[in-house]
Amino acid sequence: MLLAIDCGNTNTVFSIWDGNEFIATWRTATEHQRTADQYYVWLSSLIKLNKIKVSIGDVIISSTVPRVVFNLRVLADRYFGTRAMVVGRPECKLPLNVRVDSGTGVGPDRLVNTVAGYDLFGGNLIIIDFGTATTFDVVDNDGAYIGGVIAPGVNLSLDNLIKKATLIPNIKLNKSKSIIGKNTKQAVLSGFFWGYNGLINGIISKIKKKTNQKYKIIFTGGLAHLFNKDIKDNVTIDKNLTINGLIKVSKHFNL
Repeated sequence: MLLAIDCGNTNTVFSIWDGNEFIATWRTATEHQRTADQYYVWLSSLIKLNKIKVSIGDVIISSTVPRVVFNLRVLADRYFGTRAMVVGRPECKLPLNVRVDSGTGVGPDRLVNTVAGYDLFGGNLIIIDFGTATTFDVVDNDGAYIGGVIAPGVNLSLDNLIKKATLIPNIKLNKSKSIIGKNTKQAVLSGFFWGYNGLINGIISKIKKKTNQKYKIIFTGGLAHLFNKDIKDNVTIDKNLTINGLIKVSKHFNL
């Protein structure tokens, strides 16, 4: 069985793949100080609680938080007796070309999303990931990663506004039906919901104009469902895109 770990700036997802399907997926807050032993106690407790029979043979990690990788690799080595594959390391070969400026590093999650996107949907994609940052990744018709756009994450921006502006109440982001808010809460919701809709539509439009190409639009990440219906293009949502990409990379690595 494969343990796929997607470590983001805010949350870390652990998924167990039995070769045919996911048999379990759990999410925890990303904490760089968490030890391998603590990870194992948490993970083994969930496995036992859900009465799952597990025999982990491989571990693959995608992490945007470098400090977390060491303890996750120790987890794989100490408790599962395997050397973890780490996306971004030279020994973890990816089944794609990366066409960006020489010396430019691309986040492992964005590369993994590209692998999954091309495998599932073919080429000419714009993959939009609603995470700590809102990222737009452009996939060429042959599956190559050719660059993208990084914008502030929706929740990150909202949290920062609430912290900095004393008159802004605590607000959970949801869809705003009206553009004109009749109170502070409605005004903030309108600004973020319609503001990010404008940002998404605007960036997609500029990418299409710049490249003179048509694209399939793929949404992933926690807030994908919030924005998909107000985008001018047809949108496909795949919340498991990164984990699916890790499975694809693992298969390629083990060829």
